[in-house]
Amino acid sequence: MAEPKRQWWKIVIGVIIIFNVVLYASGNWYLYKALLYNYVNIDDLNLFHTRTVKAGAGEPWAMSGNYNKQPLTPQLRKALEEYESVAFLIIKNDSIQFEEYWDSYGVASLSNSFSMAKSIVSILVGIAHDEGKIKSLDQTVCEFLPEFCTEENKQLTIRHLLMMSSGLNFDEGYTSLFSPVTRAYYDTDLRIQMLALKVISPPGKELNYMSSNTELLAFIIHKATGMNISEYASEKLWKPIHAEHDAQWSLDHKDGDEKAYCCFYSNARDFARIGKLFLQKGKWNGNQIISEEYINSAITPAPILDEGKPNTIYGYQWWLTEHEGSKIFYARGILGQYIFVIPDKDIIFVRLGHKRGEKGSDGELLDAPVYIGEVLKMFDS
Repeated sequence: MAEPKRQWWKIVIGVIIIFNVVLYASGNWYLYKALLYNYVNIDDLNLFHTRTVKAGAGEPWAMSGNYNKQPLTPQLRKALEEYESVAFLIIKNDSIQFEEYWDSYGVASLSNSFSMAKSIVSILVGIAHDEGKIKSLDQTVCEFLPEFCTEENKQLTIRHLLMMSSGLNFDEGYTSLFSPVTRAYYDTDLRIQMLALKVISPPGKELNYMSSNTELLAFIIHKATGMNISEYASEKLWKPIHAEHDAQWSLDHKDGDEKAYCCFYSNARDFARIGKLFLQKGKWNGNQIISEEYINSAITPAPILDEGKPNTIYGYQWWLTEHEGSKIFYARGILGQYIFVIPDKDIIFVRLGHKRGEKGSDGELLDAPVYIGEVLKMFDS
């Protein structure tokens, strides 16, 4: 009986070897990591190589005299706990009114931004444009990334990428191990993946949310400024807004490219500074860090269509909504990461956590209006 057993093991080993060769040759080696870690998490920081976004001289937030004296409404607390929040911070009139942390998180705990990073990349594009490193938002991607410049891609511009209207052949699906998003998160060469993309529908026409658009913007920033986006973010954003803690940005491999479409790790208080910068029309302590003109464009609905109707929900990598007459703009991530700014109420609030609400019939996430409405009940005065 020994000989048949040896033959069986030889077959098993042979199948494993062939399977691994096929995975490697097909560029799907990342599947092992995707299977091992199963689903993205706010605590994925240590799974990947990172690059530090260095803070400079930190500047603490002012604390309201009524700090944490106004309790959360019952409905707001229910929603925050139902969606497994880890941090909730409300700022009004430039001072912290309320904050609470769960699940061993605290003031300095780093958490994954997920797609809130897209709004950060938009800011960096605006700064590079203000500096003349990017001469026009209508410059083509080919001018910065000649290796991307196939016949199909010649008309694609920076503005198209900012507006999420690139027309690229990228699928933003999150449920498949074989989806481009899964590959981008777990694989080790974003440039190979992104530079192989092709424009398959006219750019600048339709809103089609794609993480690839933001990743290409990061490559453009690197080429235009000579700095990777972590360095550029540190010098032009994180230090000027006096973040109190270094941030971390996940890389595709050691010393590689940032996963610019996601994976910027910071805390609620420092994320709120992004909201304050936009609330103040690009100024910080009197210094114009990013032009008011760019900010106004970023939080105005991009002139494209959304499912055949005029777009009302998206600007330059910022989401837009309204609540009882108040115009609101916000950054958001896949697990309910939010930086909300309500300018007419002088309110910024940040929510970080493990889960988000489902999408409603209008495409808006069902948790977002709960947070907005209940915060306004607490501090709308």
